[in-house]
Amino acid sequence: MGKTKDLKTFSFVMPVLNEEKHLAFAVESIFEQKGIEKGEIEVILALGPSTDGTNLVAEELKKRFPVKIVQNPTGNTAAGLNRAIQASQNDIVVRVDAHSELSPDYSILAKQILNETGAANVGGVMKAVGFTPFRQAVAFAYNSRLGLGGGSYHVGGQAGPSDSVYLGVFRRSVLQDLGGFNDTLVRGQDWELNLRIRNSGKVVWFDPRLEVTYHPRSNLGKLAKQFFTTGSWRASLTKSHLQKANLRYFAPPALVLSTIFGLFLAIFGIFGWFGLIPLITYLALLLFASITASGLSLIARLCLYLALPTMHFSWGLGFIAGLFSRR
Repeated sequence: MGKTKDLKTFSFVMPVLNEEKHLAFAVESIFEQKGIEKGEIEVILALGPSTDGTNLVAEELKKRFPVKIVQNPTGNTAAGLNRAIQASQNDIVVRVDAHSELSPDYSILAKQILNETGAANVGGVMKAVGFTPFRQAVAFAYNSRLGLGGGSYHVGGQAGPSDSVYLGVFRRSVLQDLGGFNDTLVRGQDWELNLRIRNSGKVVWFDPRLEVTYHPRSNLGKLAKQFFTTGSWRASLTKSHLQKANLRYFAPPALVLSTIFGLFLAIFGIFGWFGLIPLITYLALLLFASITASGLSLIARLCLYLALPTMHFSWGLGFIAGLFSRR
């Protein structure tokens, strides 16, 4: 990969919008990072127009920690990341999500991997964790191949070059050269930036030792909205970069279309009850997932019957809608 500059100092950048319940934990996890000297770290929060107490929490955190605050009037994640990056100055840019907590050795290990591999961006596993039965069910779905299709940053895998990684730890020079995140995107900005990194001849590197704890959405409505929006923007990106699209992106829309078409055939008596095969097969998969979901309580297992269909059908419907919308 050629000789690259050894990196030493860290800039943690975090876009924040309506994260009153999670923001303090996310920031505290940054300042609990091992192996980093006081002068080697800066933290920049890009505050969007929150409607809860997020901004008050941020001001309290500023009193406790050396945190810098910048304003992000649009609330757009990519725009917030760019504003925070512009306000930072250190060698390594660590993207942090307010819904996440970094493992204690995350940053120092990421620096080591950047320096050893010469990669432009490194990242690891999104370890979804829930503390209520519903969130535990959603977390299980995130961490399973049935839930999100088995991407390495959800279920793990071997260290090596990757299409994309969760969040990301970047060389500042690469972000500057490529112009940062695409702030016209509401979702998928990580994948799109990693595509530009790879197209520029640089490497995106996955390492399962890098773990980030992620807290899923707290109710069905928020989960459905999140996945519909993500599916819609994934369709937009797929249209623009079809040759780079992964086949698993097409599984949820295929599920939606086959189920609806099958129900139509069954209702109108075409081919008898054969039209119900897609729905019956899917329900059997849900039953299998619930029975084999180790570590979940009975209530959490039952919640899987809500969480998995909500994720799959919301994403699939969003993807179909995104194919016919202009971004």
